[in-house]
Amino acid sequence: MPSTTDEGDSRLAGSLVAGAAESSAAVGLVKACHPIPTVAVTGLAALLAAAFGLDVVSAATAVAAVAAGQLSIGWCNDRLDLRRDRAAGRQDKPLATGVVRPSTVGTAAGAALLLCIPLSLACGVLAGAVHLGCVAAAWTYNLWLKRTVLSWLPYALAFGLLPAFLTLTLPGRPWPPLWLTLAAALLGTGAHFANVLPDLEDDITGGVRGLPQRMGRRGSVTAAAVLALASCVVLTVGPTGRVPLAGAGVIAVTSALCLVAVAGPPGLARGRGPFIAVMAMAGVDAALLVVAGAGPFTGGAGP
Repeated sequence: MPSTTDEGDSRLAGSLVAGAAESSAAVGLVKACHPIPTVAVTGLAALLAAAFGLDVVSAATAVAAVAAGQLSIGWCNDRLDLRRDRAAGRQDKPLATGVVRPSTVGTAAGAALLLCIPLSLACGVLAGAVHLGCVAAAWTYNLWLKRTVLSWLPYALAFGLLPAFLTLTLPGRPWPPLWLTLAAALLGTGAHFANVLPDLEDDITGGVRGLPQRMGRRGSVTAAAVLALASCVVLTVGPTGRVPLAGAGVIAVTSALCLVAVAGPPGLARGRGPFIAVMAMAGVDAALLVVAGAGPFTGGAGP
């Protein structure tokens, strides 16, 4: 018969194991939400909200709505990709490795989506409808369009309408200028082509045949780079209709990165160089989107 001490040690060990499992599941749930894109898009929304001059309460509500929407999209994506990720042996996917349960991720996706609805509508009916349209486009991508030649469309719509969601939260409900919407849509579409590059071959093997997979690695790199460059040009020319000196410098830097991505040496093309160059271009565009976008709403002229 075990002693009282043995029983206490067993209970302690059991509690430690259970706690470790819960902690691992919580970490897995965070990883399953696609944390880097979630943080990136939410951070961009926060910067745009500040640039457009939203008050603290409105900005916090809008950013919370974006965060909830992004969480729902990320969890939905991993839950729907479970079978394919398991077949591919993806060790970086918590669902595929069994760290977190499918029902947990599915419930989290639904809860985040339900939370997104009142948060979006709290920014105003029109602004809320625009943002919920963005989220619906992203869910449509997860459910269907990612496997079609229209895989780029949800990215163009969601990114293109993000500035409108935030400006429509302002007093007077103003729409952003057309050039700002176009630049954001170009940036989002380019992000789609760049985002698939690390998993392109696995996607093709798994039967995902979106436009980037049909175009192949070289075609996707070229599309991502050219779209990012086009976004940069629109953001530079859009505010004033001309290219200021500082804007010319930004275009020159972005053009150089585009050349590295598209026309780099073969050794570089086979590595992560093109992906890093495209990500650098996207970073420049995101910063430019914030700076240029602030002009129409703060009295500035942009870059």
